[in-house]
Amino acid sequence: MFQIVKKRELNSSVTLMEIAAPYIARKAMPGQFIIFRVDEMGERVPLTIADFDREAGTITIIFQIVGHSTEKLNALPEGGYISDVVGPLGVPTHLPEGAARICVIGGGVGCAIAYPQAKYLHAAGLQVDVIAGFRSKDIVILEDEFRSHCSDLTICTDDGSYGQQGFVTQALQAKIDSGVKYDAVIAIGPVPMMKFVCALTKPYEIPTLVSLNPIMVDGTGMCGGCRVTVDGKIRYACVDGPDFDGHKVDFDELMRRNGTYREREASCRMLRAADQIK
Repeated sequence: MFQIVKKRELNSSVTLMEIAAPYIARKAMPGQFIIFRVDEMGERVPLTIADFDREAGTITIIFQIVGHSTEKLNALPEGGYISDVVGPLGVPTHLPEGAARICVIGGGVGCAIAYPQAKYLHAAGLQVDVIAGFRSKDIVILEDEFRSHCSDLTICTDDGSYGQQGFVTQALQAKIDSGVKYDAVIAIGPVPMMKFVCALTKPYEIPTLVSLNPIMVDGTGMCGGCRVTVDGKIRYACVDGPDFDGHKVDFDELMRRNGTYREREASCRMLRAADQIK
């Protein structure tokens, strides 16, 4: 059992939890993830480790409430317990040798994954520019945390209600056009966003890492559910990733695979809504 030592609502659909997990906190690195089960009957759900405190023995997860398991997780109170937390899983983020200036790009709840990257790289002495994109002001998360752990922060909103109006790709293009030279870009967020960031950086030959989120079950490479095609070869996000060279990822295939259970998920939401009405 793993105790929830802190719980905080970041916006109406995104929650932060700090969990007592000393063995995981001791070895966790940016880019890695955990798999949790709310209870012994729960499904296995992967979540990136958003932060960790080795001295306190805690890890932080940030999740969007989008389905049954995250609804059950969000219903747990501060001081409550999660049945199972396994990790750290996956390969820590590795940047090109000698990189000095990095642009970390997060989209929506993907900013929860981008944050530990920015924090770690900034603490290591690199110049870190962060571009964080959201649909609107009311769902902006981690602004203060980013400002404390980067050299420059640009916030974009689709509707212009906060920061710059437009997409993260427009903000990145503007920085490149102004003469900024990046040694690498890290892009984390919705698959279409990562795809277009990579399309932008490829002509400039800027190494670009993406953190992939395919359907995942066991997290050990056994089930094959999280397979992705990278440079024409099958890779498994749970053991070979989740970070990959974005210029080599087959994003179209990834989007098709991620949509495999979309109709089933929608029908399950309708059934749960009907049960609540009863």
